[in-house]
Amino acid sequence: MKRSKEEDKRLKAAFRRALDKELREHKSSFIVFYILRALVLVALVRQLMRGSYESAFFCILTLLLLYVPSWLQVKLHIELPPPLEITILCFIFAAEILGEVNAFYVVIPGWDTMLHTINGFLAAAVGFSLVILLNENERLTFDLSPFFLALVAFCFSMTIGVLWEFFEFSMDYFFHMDMQKDTVIRNIYTVALDATRTNKVVAVKGIEDVMINGQSLGLGGYLDIGIIDTMKDLFVNFVGAVVFSVAGFFYARTKGEKKNAALGFVPSKKTEETDYLKQEESK
Repeated sequence: MKRSKEEDKRLKAAFRRALDKELREHKSSFIVFYILRALVLVALVRQLMRGSYESAFFCILTLLLLYVPSWLQVKLHIELPPPLEITILCFIFAAEILGEVNAFYVVIPGWDTMLHTINGFLAAAVGFSLVILLNENERLTFDLSPFFLALVAFCFSMTIGVLWEFFEFSMDYFFHMDMQKDTVIRNIYTVALDATRTNKVVAVKGIEDVMINGQSLGLGGYLDIGIIDTMKDLFVNFVGAVVFSVAGFFYARTKGEKKNAALGFVPSKKTEETDYLKQEESK
């Protein structure tokens, strides 16, 4: 049965009111949201004045992404703990505004590594939470050991990490971008230079410069195309996933009754008092 236009308008208005309440529910996360949104708006105006429309696009994208945590809470009827919500908001700002717009990926060594580590931690938290929330559904209830929950969280995080590296490679390969940042190295070991063609490794050490079409690159070594960056990203994603998986294991073993590092990063279902969408729709 199709809804009338009036009913659609009423539901959309109810969703907007619920979203506004959700944004203001926790004072700490709302303050962070408000500050980051103000900073993004300043950055947007600055980029428009400079005529940097690509950076302005990233600013607009960031503004939309900052609303995603609250949107998910209202839409999916889940409650994100303030530590998790604040971490997500800061991660979005650090990746888009600081990383892309202000070029921290290039200017600050280790910026990309830090974000990939946090991403591994957050993705593990998401995987862990999905199983917890599904297990609270009466139609899907099943008994899982703490070890299995931790393993699911770890595997989910690593899968997300691998899919992201696939995305970076695809963007570089098909659209000629440089998402997989290159690395300058001074030693290479390869069978491609084996003149005997017997699969022997040939070592080329102490590389100080590389010339392309007779022109020196001036990098002080050989330019590795992406693979070292990819493996480093996957490794730090692994570290982040392991950290949360271990914390999640102890959280599951005590069923959340004891204080644990994972406690602030595990969503729960909305209660009647905090399910603002149902409250607004029932008016």
